[in-house]
Amino acid sequence: MEIKVLGPGCKRCQQTEQVVNQALQELGITANLDHVKDPIEISNYGVFGTPAVVINGEVKCVGKVPSKDEVKKWLQQAK
Repeated sequence: MEIKVLGPGCKRCQQTEQVVNQALQELGITANLDHVKDPIEISNYGVFGTPAVVINGEVKCVGKVPSKDEVKKWLQQAK
């Protein structure tokens, strides 16, 4: 599973990465988690607000820190 947190590294982006990590740990899922900070690469996803979460190439969330429950649901659907 490939997961990307898109954002410049601001506080909300860091919170999003932490939420994703917590959800992965609680579900016992191993995934490649990458924090994409390059604005050009972020725009390639069609994302114009950050933070954003991309799972297996699909944008799941834009412009907000998702709840852990939301992330868990996305992870379970992506398995």
